[in-house]
Amino acid sequence: MRIITLTFDNGPDPAVTPGVLDCLAAHDIKSTFFVLGERVSDPARTPFSRRALDEGHRVGNHTFTHRTPLGDLSREAALEEFDRTEAALDSMGERAHRLFRPYGGRGSVGPHLLHPAVVERLEAGGYTCVLWNVIPGDFRYPDDWPRRALDACRALEWSLVVLHDIYTTTLRHLDSFIRRLKDEGFGFTQDYPPECTPIVNGRAVLPLEPYVQGLSGMRK
Repeated sequence: MRIITLTFDNGPDPAVTPGVLDCLAAHDIKSTFFVLGERVSDPARTPFSRRALDEGHRVGNHTFTHRTPLGDLSREAALEEFDRTEAALDSMGERAHRLFRPYGGRGSVGPHLLHPAVVERLEAGGYTCVLWNVIPGDFRYPDDWPRRALDACRALEWSLVVLHDIYTTTLRHLDSFIRRLKDEGFGFTQDYPPECTPIVNGRAVLPLEPYVQGLSGMRK
């Protein structure tokens, strides 16, 4: 059976995140929400991430501003993107999973994703770094992303799909997308395919060179 992991980036958003949570609950699916620090630290938005945790979803760090890939920043700026978001997440209470997803820039993968200083944080803190293998582009194809996602998922045994809980068009099509996946026999899991997690619980389990800017000299 082919497997799907659904994840949602860039929230929380008061107009979209509650509907996404309602839809996931209706289908008994657990997901991961990779939030932006500047949004989750807003008292008006924090409750939506707390709700996600209370309902069994995971909530992870997706940088503070989501403006520049960490590998393109200075050490100080990269650490600030990571640390400020962690501080906001820590204020919500205990989390069972320490998760980080770097900003790629429309889903691109390369050494721009991570800064060596942030890798040190991930390793020291026992974090898991979660990447992706399906980017259907709900940010670019608001009404066509379900077709694109289905085509990509049919080609993989285990798909880790990135959607965004900030677009009403993502929410509009989410229920029918999930129903179509179920009709085609896909199963759902909250876990992540091994090829999408180069760091697991603080340990590098895949070569890091493809993801880290200036890795030379670091422990692999």
